[in-house]
Amino acid sequence: MSILRLLQQAQGGQGIDQLAEQLGIDRDQANQLTGMLAPAIGSAANRRVQSGGMADLLGALRGEAQARNFDDATLAASEEGREQGRDFLSALLGGRDQADELASEAATRAGVDSGTVQQFLPALAAMVQGGLQRQVPDSSIDAMETEDQGGGLMGLVGGLLGGGGGGGANALSRMLDADGDGSALDDILGRFIR
Repeated sequence: MSILRLLQQAQGGQGIDQLAEQLGIDRDQANQLTGMLAPAIGSAANRRVQSGGMADLLGALRGEAQARNFDDATLAASEEGREQGRDFLSALLGGRDQADELASEAATRAGVDSGTVQQFLPALAAMVQGGLQRQVPDSSIDAMETEDQGGGLMGLVGGLLGGGGGGGANALSRMLDADGDGSALDDILGRFIR
């Protein structure tokens, strides 16, 4: 399942619409932005892992309370939820400036006001982070770490990217597989990720 599909299942399929309502964004614009940004977030996470940032990604997924952002758009759209989303994006992209650049590029491509995307992107990222936490809870992260007997971090990375590894790693790998999903932003991600 891709990040986009995960988001489409949030709150019984109403998560994106509810997020748009919370932020005062047109639903069509929210769906268009989600179609671009969700694969970009998945690609960023995958690139972070490939560049040796697996521990950072797993650390960002720890904390089962953040799964509430997936279950409740009000929480994801709140200042606290958006701050969590900003932190998550910063970890994936290498800093807040890169997250801001991604939002600006998405706004330009979608023809949406940049300020709107600056509000929407971190809320969407909080929802993604919560959905990933639902798919790979702390117990699965712990299992991935203990399953990796002698392989170190590289063994975990191999499991995540489709090699060996347990169910949690394979589930996370499928979530981060953004190849072939048609993201208009995939080609520009490289310059944002530090």
